[in-house]
Amino acid sequence: MRPTLADVLGLDVSLLQSGMGGVAGSELACAVSNAGAAGCAGGYKLVDGALSAMLERLTTGTDRPVGVNLIPEVVGPDDLDRQVAQVLAETPGRVHLSFFGMPGDAVLERVTAAGRQLVVQVGTVEDGVHAAGAGAVVVAQGIEAGGHLLGTWRRDELVAALRAELPDACVAAAGGIGSPGDAERALAAGADGVLLGTAFVVAHESRAHGRFKAAVTAADDTDTVITDVYEIGWPGRRHRVLATAVTADPGQPKKFIGRTVVEGKPYLVPRFSSAVPTDATSGRIEEMAMYCGESCSAVSGELSAADVVAAFARVLPGPEVSENEQRMESHVR
Repeated sequence: MRPTLADVLGLDVSLLQSGMGGVAGSELACAVSNAGAAGCAGGYKLVDGALSAMLERLTTGTDRPVGVNLIPEVVGPDDLDRQVAQVLAETPGRVHLSFFGMPGDAVLERVTAAGRQLVVQVGTVEDGVHAAGAGAVVVAQGIEAGGHLLGTWRRDELVAALRAELPDACVAAAGGIGSPGDAERALAAGADGVLLGTAFVVAHESRAHGRFKAAVTAADDTDTVITDVYEIGWPGRRHRVLATAVTADPGQPKKFIGRTVVEGKPYLVPRFSSAVPTDATSGRIEEMAMYCGESCSAVSGELSAADVVAAFARVLPGPEVSENEQRMESHVR
């Protein structure tokens, strides 16, 4: 029998939280992990002291398995090496490394040589097979997902194709999962667990701006579009967002439309920035990148992270029960 996602990462529930840059701070990641799933803090472009500050909050906020998400294509190889080195040096072994897109083989080998669990999100069968060969949990992202898109497959088609190639690998499904019913369909396609993003954008512990949260809860899948307009800071990658005046008219000037703060440092936000509006952002929030998956149709209000995990726990697998434990449970019944 294949191990569940819960078995591989030491969880109670086979559920991953997406490490969304800006939105997924240590507060959200710790709340998800403390609820029995795998929280994940977005490392994005953090390095040096800013990354250390986040890692400190993460490791003191939970004693459960938790992750740090890194994005190879937005930082480049040198800064990625620095980020990986910091995570490995400054966190205990229960902290796994999650990559959005494929890092180089040397990075994969460095993480596994350190005894850390690997999670790699992919959008193609080829990348999934490569990641599994390095011992990673493979997250199969469908185009239903909010945020940046790694391929062109629908979620369950990609899961099924990966399962055919990787009968023994641990595969999680991502994209368009907003309800337990969506999760059950992903499991039926061959997934061992799921990753949620949009459902956690509106969690109480999320750092998404209040107007961002309100827009997600009011939306359905017809309010999302796939575009490439939010390219400042992350060029060359299509993304699914809520439709805005900016997606409707990409010919507008690239002027500054707001301000934000990241780990105590202020930044100006230009129109077409890939940065999401957080609780530290001010300005024209309605024009900023509000990443949102098709799962918004099933998201109707703010919940705690623990409530989101609990809602999905009833349909997602937990740790495998050994034959001996099964016999003992049968005897008790």
